[in-house]
Amino acid sequence: MQSCFQEFTWKCNADSGTPDNLPKLRKSPKNAMGMDVQMVPGKGPTFPEPLKEPEDLQRLRVKVDVATELGYVFKAITLTRHKIEGKVPLIGFTGAPWTLMSYMIEGGGSNTHSKAKRWLYRHPQASHMLLKMLTDVIVEYLLGQVAAGAQALQVFESHAGILGPVEFQAFSLHYLNDIARRVKEKLKEEQKEVPMIVFAKDAHYALEDLSQSHYNVVGLDWTIDPRSARERTGGKVCLQGNMDPCALYAPKESISNIVKNMLEGFGTRGYIANLGHGLYPDMDPENVGAFVEAVHQHSKQMVKQM
Repeated sequence: MQSCFQEFTWKCNADSGTPDNLPKLRKSPKNAMGMDVQMVPGKGPTFPEPLKEPEDLQRLRVKVDVATELGYVFKAITLTRHKIEGKVPLIGFTGAPWTLMSYMIEGGGSNTHSKAKRWLYRHPQASHMLLKMLTDVIVEYLLGQVAAGAQALQVFESHAGILGPVEFQAFSLHYLNDIARRVKEKLKEEQKEVPMIVFAKDAHYALEDLSQSHYNVVGLDWTIDPRSARERTGGKVCLQGNMDPCALYAPKESISNIVKNMLEGFGTRGYIANLGHGLYPDMDPENVGAFVEAVHQHSKQMVKQM
């Protein structure tokens, strides 16, 4: 595999705190489909009228004009691309179908996701219908981000770990693969090639399947051992991750040592340094900077020793 260690190491904060987060505004495929989403301080995205029964799917827009509904996101991406002047790559992203479906049914965040999982077991046909609708919008959304200037794409299945292996295969992996396949096929028609990253948090059981999907990069959370991930994926994909975000609460000297151990675990081939999930609101930006600097410092030393 072509090394992506030197090429992509400085993309490390794609999902955490770089300019890449600018386009993460207040609309998403959920909004575009006709659901009211409110950003509640201290609570996050909240749906005043969540989906409760399959009949509620009739409230959703079947045909969505993504360019109109989410056009301002695309404008923000283009503006950001110009502002960063090529100094860092711009990574576009989206939530994955199952994760979005969970929010739409739960009405917001949840510890158990029991309302959403109830749909999977009680209303599997309606669940697939909703997941298919979301997939169609997401594909257009990602293509729009590329047209606007995004240089890579990441799909976040943040609620993957709520599902067991069988349910993940049926209600998540199928749609993740469909998104990557369709986006790449369309970009190929336009003679474009954009790397795609998938992050399925806590889906340890699916690491082999994810490595054989249509994605170029598999993101890892902090609970996966880098060496084990290397062995299980067999060099089929580039790996991204996976420092525990809470390590950013540590002193800067400790952060540097943690980063060094992480880089040594992944090695210098086919790797993108990153956190194992996103930042928390109370984290010190200076410690985020210390993380980035440590990645630069230790990666340069490792490459010199090759």
